[in-house]
Amino acid sequence: MAYDLQLADRIRQNLKERAVIFSEKLMFGGICFMVDGKMCLGVVKEDLMARIGEETYPEAIKMKGARDMDFTKRPMKGYAFVSPEGVDMDSDLEAWIQMCLDFNPKAKASKKKKADKA
Repeated sequence: MAYDLQLADRIRQNLKERAVIFSEKLMFGGICFMVDGKMCLGVVKEDLMARIGEETYPEAIKMKGARDMDFTKRPMKGYAFVSPEGVDMDSDLEAWIQMCLDFNPKAKASKKKKADKA
């Protein structure tokens, strides 16, 4: 299993209940939920990947199950991984999703690559 399918389903259902328009993209060996064309949150292995922004980060990282998001031994600013124990309760998952949605309007979209001209 590349990522926790049940957690992805819980996120998907929550976003639908909130009437959030989103798309899904496979990346990082997991799945990412894009809102307004920007990475908002996702699932990598069994962890929630949360894009919460640098302002929210210091308090959020103290929450149950939260830790730095680091793929290359260097933490990504404004992102956190949350272990299953931190999102096992629906209320906990909802809080993380809300933090991600609150930050999303402030987030910058990644630059689109230009197609090579042949």
